[in-house]
Amino acid sequence: MYDPTFMLKLVQARMPFGRFKNRYITELPVSYLEWFARKGFPKGDLGQYLSTMYEIKINGLESILTPIIRSGRKNTE
Repeated sequence: MYDPTFMLKLVQARMPFGRFKNRYITELPVSYLEWFARKGFPKGDLGQYLSTMYEIKINGLESILTPIIRSGRKNTE
């Protein structure tokens, strides 16, 4: 089922564990996302956010996130 707020939630999500704990998922290096792609993404929302960010980064589409980040992080920082 399509969630119209998915991209907003993605730009607000932070990595909950590991080397990049508390960093925005949109700021994770592609090498870290590639590691998850090889090993397997976690289940649930986190896995969806990471796999989506992986696809965005490997396809050079980060610019689509800029307006969402500008509007979506105003109230979270």
